[in-house]
Amino acid sequence: MKTLLKNAFIVNVFSEKIEKTNVLINDDVIIGVGDYADDCADQIVDYTGKYLCPSFIDAHIHIESTFLTPFNLSKICVKHGTTAIVADPHEIANVCGKDGIKYMIQSSKNLPMDIYFALPSCVPATGFDESFTTLNAEDLEEFYAEEKVVALAEMMNYVGVNLGDKEIFKKIADAKKHGRIINGHAPLLSGESLDNYISAGIYDDHECSNVQEAVEKFDKGMSIFVRYGTSTKSLPELLPMFTKPYSNKCALVTDDMESADLISDGHVDNIIRKAVGMGADVIQAIKMATINPAKHYGLNNLGAIAPGYKANLVVLNDLEKVDVCDVYKNGVKVVTNKVVSPFPMPKVDDALVYRVKNSFNLTRLSANDFYIKPIKDKKVRVIKLVKNSLLTEQVTLDLDFTKNNGVDIDNDILKLAVIERHKNTGNKCVGYANGFTLKDGAIATSVSHDSHNLIVVGANDTDMALACNTIIDMGGGCVVVKNGQVVCKMPLPIAGLMSELSAEEVSEQNEKLRQAVYTLGVDTSLTPFMSLAFISLPVIPNVKITTKGIVDVNTQTLLDLFV
Repeated sequence: MKTLLKNAFIVNVFSEKIEKTNVLINDDVIIGVGDYADDCADQIVDYTGKYLCPSFIDAHIHIESTFLTPFNLSKICVKHGTTAIVADPHEIANVCGKDGIKYMIQSSKNLPMDIYFALPSCVPATGFDESFTTLNAEDLEEFYAEEKVVALAEMMNYVGVNLGDKEIFKKIADAKKHGRIINGHAPLLSGESLDNYISAGIYDDHECSNVQEAVEKFDKGMSIFVRYGTSTKSLPELLPMFTKPYSNKCALVTDDMESADLISDGHVDNIIRKAVGMGADVIQAIKMATINPAKHYGLNNLGAIAPGYKANLVVLNDLEKVDVCDVYKNGVKVVTNKVVSPFPMPKVDDALVYRVKNSFNLTRLSANDFYIKPIKDKKVRVIKLVKNSLLTEQVTLDLDFTKNNGVDIDNDILKLAVIERHKNTGNKCVGYANGFTLKDGAIATSVSHDSHNLIVVGANDTDMALACNTIIDMGGGCVVVKNGQVVCKMPLPIAGLMSELSAEEVSEQNEKLRQAVYTLGVDTSLTPFMSLAFISLPVIPNVKITTKGIVDVNTQTLLDLFV
């Protein structure tokens, strides 16, 4: 069937011009842009006064971080003009191994949003992580037969790359053999170390935190993914990347974004709005959300309004406000006046459903599990959050262990712990954190990147134990505790990472959790659960906590709690 979209202002990502004209679609493909008579089409839609641009692509996202299943995520993303994402399922892979990847692939079939996959390259992220399993190169081989697998996901172990780790290079070689690209993850990497990293065949990075870092990587051939998610908002620092020549080789990503922010702010459309509001050119921003990621991943029929391209289009009421009205996917209108058309839920094998819903293996904890025995005349190493960043720093302090086992509310020194939850090994590490500003109670979650062990921060050991046990009883989730009472909780029964509820329902729970945390004294500028989740990831500088101990990320060595 032929469809004619008439009289819209068309955004041309090649000429970077806007022209009032018509678009002719045959089934799922654009077959012409120009002056066409009405009798050339079976149906005609007049978009006078509207703007038409290619639909958006999120070049790097972890679906699990939204707390949503692919089915429920697609409903909210397509409403905001996104018809394709590139997802790295390494969160669920750390919890369920290959079964987790299979679950995500099956859950993503026949949705109004194409979900492409980048195969997890680092499960676990490093040897200091305790995940359910280790995925080697041979474990990933079978997934290259999947049509929607487009890359080897972010190579987080940049230390291993520089040291010539054989298993890492086998994964990279396999990806190249199958014609897939390799995504990067190299925060603050520079100079010779960066050269070695890129030379391995890694050509993009989403971890740039300042423009100098981004420009060096760009100058050395990398595509820069500008990130604006829940916890990490690199957009302001990387705004110069929206100008030429950088904007010809940059893409937009959310990476990790909670459902509450998706509902309140939007998806890729929100990044474009934010960038334009900061002074970026709207057409450059649209290019970074459409044709650039499509070309980067070899999706050569996506990302443009031109003959031969898929009819994946967004109709905008206002260009600079990116006010999405209608959305077309493969020539079919899937969003009409901001309302998403119904679509069926994908069928997933029962065995995979059972596996992902039974991922917790951990005995209950007591307050004694969080006791730290002081060492006389020794200072304590404290992990300090960096605001609006996943980076952390370390400070060494004299703590008074005669009062609350070293916890110092007035100076924002809280107890922090990570407990292994996949095989009930009994491994755990208890330390101290600064930056959460918690005045009372505790918060805990089974979302702790990337191995997703149980993590908790609190003002006292009793509330920390209650928070952890509540997570265990739920089979995963997030919880806020105060004075021996559960204040708020959000069950995440799918691998301890995702809910089966709708985006609106999960968003409401998500927002209630945040507000509950803020009543404990947490600064409202902090996204507490996201910050907590990343304080255990030992591939983001500078110091992190894992079940095996405190890790110096830069040297990949364990550090003593007492100094």
